[in-house]
Amino acid sequence: MMLKNYTLLFISHFLLNIVNAQQLNQFNRTDSLRGSIGEGRKKWDVLHYNLTIHPDISSKTISGNNLITFFDSGVSIIQIDLQDPMMIDSIKDKENFYTYKKEGNVYWVDINPKKTDTKLIKKINIYFHGIPKIASNPPWDGGWIWKTDKNNNPWVTVACQGLGASCWYPCKDIQSDEPDYGATIQMIVPIDLMSVSNGRLISSTPISKNKMLYKWEVKSPINNYNIVPYIGKYSHFSDSYKGLNGSLDLDYWVLEDNVEKAKEPFKDVKKMLTAFEYWFGPYPFYQDGYKLVEAPHLGMEHQSAIAYGNKYMKGYLGQDLSGTGWGLNWDFIIIHESGHEWFGNNITANDIADMWIHEGFTNYSETLFTEYYYGKDAANEYNIGLRKTINNDLPIIGPMEVNKEGSGDMYNKGGNLIHTIRQIINNDKLFRKILQGINKDFYHQTVTSKQIESYISKESNFDFSIIFDQYLRTIKIPELEYYATPTCIKYRWTNTVDKFAMPIKIYTGVNKKAIWITPNNKWQTLNLGEIENSTQLIVDENFYVSSKKIKQIN
Repeated sequence: MMLKNYTLLFISHFLLNIVNAQQLNQFNRTDSLRGSIGEGRKKWDVLHYNLTIHPDISSKTISGNNLITFFDSGVSIIQIDLQDPMMIDSIKDKENFYTYKKEGNVYWVDINPKKTDTKLIKKINIYFHGIPKIASNPPWDGGWIWKTDKNNNPWVTVACQGLGASCWYPCKDIQSDEPDYGATIQMIVPIDLMSVSNGRLISSTPISKNKMLYKWEVKSPINNYNIVPYIGKYSHFSDSYKGLNGSLDLDYWVLEDNVEKAKEPFKDVKKMLTAFEYWFGPYPFYQDGYKLVEAPHLGMEHQSAIAYGNKYMKGYLGQDLSGTGWGLNWDFIIIHESGHEWFGNNITANDIADMWIHEGFTNYSETLFTEYYYGKDAANEYNIGLRKTINNDLPIIGPMEVNKEGSGDMYNKGGNLIHTIRQIINNDKLFRKILQGINKDFYHQTVTSKQIESYISKESNFDFSIIFDQYLRTIKIPELEYYATPTCIKYRWTNTVDKFAMPIKIYTGVNKKAIWITPNNKWQTLNLGEIENSTQLIVDENFYVSSKKIKQIN
């Protein structure tokens, strides 16, 4: 998901800090049921969703069913999530109706009442209906989006990351269990409208004089919140890209009046694919293709069907979020939301508390795109420019197992953490190999932050564990405190966690000689010899730290 308007974000963080301080660690059973692997989520693994949805646009209601195929390793009671005011009508298979009990937004389903069923692969069909939550500020405050285009045609979709897919369909609503073999999405819509979804269009069938059934299928594992219907007066154009894994289908679905308007800005897609396949490895979903779908909100990383609402402008609705000008060379939504195909969709955080894996790396993808086309100096400027909106209000990693995100700093602070790690590795060939390795070795998997942290440490042959703790789990920014004389510099880290000892590059002397030092929390001395005017010390600005010169050491 993209970062909000920066001014609004700053205000909202200021207001929310009071609430967050009051609510910290005040979670209840509802939060645990939503965010953890409790008894009702153990011993069954979702293999496939076959979702049929019939929206009633006039009443803003939906009805349908979800046929869930799953692997049963000994479960008796399963937890199905569906948020009020949506309601389950019945649950059955070919032979039986299943009993269930409702607890808030959870339905406890007695999946094996006779205790004799030994089948490993099972199917249950869940029928449901209701009035799904309407998004008040999509995609950040999510739900169903019931809009009209400028010609007053219905324009409908969903954005529900964080809120959860269970706001509109019954599922096992936790990121750690994606349907292994993808999903089928069938939408029944008015015959004069088109429905677009993830993956590939399998069929479009008239089912009455007034209704069409569109069937889409995604073959790859997919996050629940990424499953999306788009309904509107869409037109289609296509292209293809010769990539690392062969020919990739590119499909673009935009409102009828915008076909010609879209063709020029959508050229950024091929540029994006070229840059990101260079940095991250092959696009992860060749089997399902790549789509941009015009949406009535700013954007969202819906897998293989990315929501696009940037109004065909460069930057972020015509603004450069870095303030450097470099972000006005490309369409922010195309670049950022597509970056999530690697970080967020290919590899997914088990718990949204670790969502920096999605947003920090995708934020850094903007820097890497800039570097690929405009050079390293431009990329450094872009990355550093994003620091002005970092609040350091809360840790980036949130409380676990209660469906709670960490700070919004997961975007720009997360990107600057990765940039700092890159400086320490000091080997761009190795850094690129690590990025590619993450996407290859965790291909189509769900992960924890600790797994990604350990992988980076192992592959770089440098222990980053304390550095990750510093930047991800505290709000402290390391400060390099130093005392300089013409012949030596004394230095140490302050405002750090215990045993913090991060290498950093400094420049000193008239000629700004580059020197690597490894401060810790104790004073160390660097003898400079005959370096002229060594009292001038500059910290390499590519490290996200602060520095302070002191007049004397106590």
